[in-house]
Amino acid sequence: MSEVLLEIELPGIKAFKKGKVRNVFDLGDSLLLVASDRISAFDSVMPTGIPDKGAILTQISLFWFDFTKSIIKNHIIEADVNKYPKELLPFKDKLAKRSVIGKKAELIPIECVVRGYLSGSGWKDYQKTGSICGLKLPAGLKESSKLPEPIFTPTTKAEEGHDLNITFAQVVDQVGEETANTIKEKTLKAYQSCVEFADKKGIIIADTKFEFGFVGSEIIIIDEMLTPDSSRFWPKDLYKVGQSQPSYDKQFLRDWLESIGWNKEPPAPKLPEEVVQKTRAKYLEAYTKITGKGAI
Repeated sequence: MSEVLLEIELPGIKAFKKGKVRNVFDLGDSLLLVASDRISAFDSVMPTGIPDKGAILTQISLFWFDFTKSIIKNHIIEADVNKYPKELLPFKDKLAKRSVIGKKAELIPIECVVRGYLSGSGWKDYQKTGSICGLKLPAGLKESSKLPEPIFTPTTKAEEGHDLNITFAQVVDQVGEETANTIKEKTLKAYQSCVEFADKKGIIIADTKFEFGFVGSEIIIIDEMLTPDSSRFWPKDLYKVGQSQPSYDKQFLRDWLESIGWNKEPPAPKLPEEVVQKTRAKYLEAYTKITGKGAI
């Protein structure tokens, strides 16, 4: 187990953006994305990190980027630190396994959420309205029900605060019909392909979210892909309709935060060691099952 990396500083390398989990640096004609061990829940970053999380996220994403490259091109230029530009060599140990060099892209400001099962905020919306993002669903569905077919349920991409569910018509208004149709089609196609693969590995991918951007006139997938941070992964052999599911993602952390009565406003509470280690174990198990590899 490596040292927990919460803050990422690369003296002399131009900072571009700091997200909840990733730090992005500007290399001129490309970007360096580094995944920290920070973990967020309910839109707040926890003060406690999860050991190896950044490496696990990066390696899972790389697996899926490669798996889906015939469906949608991605932003990856290089992920081998030994092939990075010489100005990054002093930081080689810090960057290994948890970083990638990616193409600069013009962000499409939509979180492309796809759901195959009824869970989380989608389940809450369904209970209130029978719909998600304006899509009417069959009556009588239960928590964790498999949907008749996967649905595209986009949200806004908020710089701060909570992302908000929007309808497909609102996506069209925001980014145009052609772009909206492309990101919807690619989201559903990539999800379906990955769901079928994960099913053979004993994992149900209940839902996930993708981000896209333009490189020139071409739309590519960027950021991360089908990680435990951006998806709900459920053990297939333990799946039962009508209840929340055990999972390989940060649902365990969310459940703990709910159990202590946190009001979901900053500052977030410090995580006990048991929650840290169980969360790490779940992320690592997802990595192992999906990639077929052992230790990170």
